Amino acid sequence: MKKSVVGIIGLGQMGLPMAGNLLAAGHPVLGLDALPAQAQALAGQEGYRAAGDLAAMAATQAVILMLPNSDIVDDVLWNQGLAAALPAGTLVIDMSSSNPTRTHVNAERLEQAGLAFVDAPVSGGVKRAREGKLAIMMGGPDDAVARARPVLEALGTTLVHVGGAGSGHAIKALNNYISASGLLAVSEAMAAAQRFGIDPHVANQVFNASSGKNSATEQKVEQFMLSGTYASGFALALMRKDLETALGFMAQMRTPTAFASCCVDIWRDAEASLPARSDHTTIYRYVQEGG
Repeated sequence: MKKSVVGIIGLGQMGLPMAGNLLAAGHPVLGLDALPAQAQALAGQEGYRAAGDLAAMAATQAVILMLPNSDIVDDVLWNQGLAAALPAGTLVIDMSSSNPTRTHVNAERLEQAGLAFVDAPVSGGVKRAREGKLAIMMGGPDDAVARARPVLEALGTTLVHVGGAGSGHAIKALNNYISASGLLAVSEAMAAAQRFGIDPHVANQVFNASSGKNSATEQKVEQFMLSGTYASGFALALMRKDLETALGFMAQMRTPTAFASCCVDIWRDAEASLPARSDHTTIYRYVQEGG
């Protein structure tokens, strides 16, 4: 079966391996990035072509946005003219960590322009992006999600349709809130254990064999925190941004936010205290240094 031509805008740490997996699955890929060198990173691979501009995306059946935030998504869609350049019926898939309320507005505007839309943010980080094993949370109407699935199956192993437009981005923000709060709790617990004289490696071994086990204890403590590499590939600033998105969404839903508010305050302070562009796992360093 002939595979859809897929455009991907944003070829950073996540977008680049995702483009590679689309190629491996047989999808011709048209890539574009604000840094021209990034768009050329896959040059020479069969099926890949670097796009000269957004207008070139008119040659695709689906366009993936893998961008840092809603401001940039909105700028690409409306100010830079992506939406206007796409033929009617083109599928737009926003895989960025966008604001769910703004995503809902974009979905309505794109529908009015004759374009289909799915929000499909991811979880799993750079490692699982390279492996094509991301978890993908999809928001949008059934028909658009059905069109997106064959593309997204090249990128992830767990695809969940969570609801209407914006639902994927809402769940992503809430998931990152849970992740960030767990990582902060582990950091504080290990700092206390270490102060008492317990080897932090041993402490984490116990956490992983007990009810304290979570994604941080399994996938971040040994690999990036205790190793001192702090190189998971996800910036602390982006985690803080996702936390603020989650807090704002919870406030809109008029649900309790006491713990989320405390968590956001701590991550904001950590960002202000640590060097620019720090990895999110450096929250452990911030805690060790006394917060």
